[in-house]
Amino acid sequence: MTDMINIEKRDKIEIITFAVKRINAITIDEIKEGVSSVFDTPGARVIIDLKGVEYIDSSGFACFLSLHKAAKGNFGVLKFANPEPRATELFHTLHLHTIFEIYDDMNACMRSFR
Repeated sequence: MTDMINIEKRDKIEIITFAVKRINAITIDEIKEGVSSVFDTPGARVIIDLKGVEYIDSSGFACFLSLHKAAKGNFGVLKFANPEPRATELFHTLHLHTIFEIYDDMNACMRSFR
């Protein structure tokens, strides 16, 4: 675990939060290292909580896509919650909202696993 990332387990769901406002080329290596193991367990259920993350660059989205692939490859599920308006805009601009499940709030995201 790094200072940048926190992973908490709630109802058998891993919830990843970030202590940074920007996910970019500068922060991505530490983030990748911190979250890469979440899909080592088959069937992992993971939520990335984007609350407070105001900017995501291409390296951040590439990381999310590789996590999505890792999840699918090991029968896991990756979902996103609480995107800030700017991040939501980027997901839509890049058409990633068609690939990822994104929820406006954590409760709705948690419920979606039931």
